[in-house]
Amino acid sequence: MGALGWLLDAQVQVAGSPVLVREIVGNVFGLVSALLGLRRLLWAWPVGMIGNALLLTVFLGGVFATPQAHDLYGQAGRQVFFFAVSVYGWWRWQRNRRADAGHAAVLPRWATGRERLALLLAAAVGTAAAYPVLAALGSWGPLPDAWILTGSLLATYGMARGWVEFWLVWIAVDAVGVPLLLRGGFYPSAVMYLVYGALCAWGFAAWWRTSRVTRPTVARTPTYTEAVA
Repeated sequence: MGALGWLLDAQVQVAGSPVLVREIVGNVFGLVSALLGLRRLLWAWPVGMIGNALLLTVFLGGVFATPQAHDLYGQAGRQVFFFAVSVYGWWRWQRNRRADAGHAAVLPRWATGRERLALLLAAAVGTAAAYPVLAALGSWGPLPDAWILTGSLLATYGMARGWVEFWLVWIAVDAVGVPLLLRGGFYPSAVMYLVYGALCAWGFAAWWRTSRVTRPTVARTPTYTEAVA
């Protein structure tokens, strides 16, 4: 198997506990994807998909023999959904770039009131629906795992649509994910969630500024005096 076999089996010691190299590598790919997304570059999607594939093997410990004692099925499931939503995001940004003569892959904007309401409803319904499924599967920490799964999918979809708010959804996911991952012994992922949180704050500010610059101007209705002049 060569390099692939090494990647699947290699471990390092962190604070006296074994940590899979592929967990570290998968999170690095995720961080690079987030940085590319902040810059609104098309490569954010395929790079992130590689990280998703690696992290899927990490959170399914029973299948891929990870050193952690817990299976996080919500974390594993979100890698699969990430991959699927990333295909959509990749296609959408590519289409946008072609329409814009090869320039911006996406123009950041605030979600409309209706879109925000739909996000809130999807967050509530998705978390409520995922919780009993994850609990039945024996996922460790099924309630926070359910929110992480749902919030991550919504954030990824929001990124594909170019909504500024998607960064805030990611921050909410990170706030729940860090303590869950620390308790489960997934230390590299917990550290990367902290880094993601800081990066999301930066990305939110950057996309907010860009949305103000790219906001379409609304034509002003001329006054009667101007109209007849």
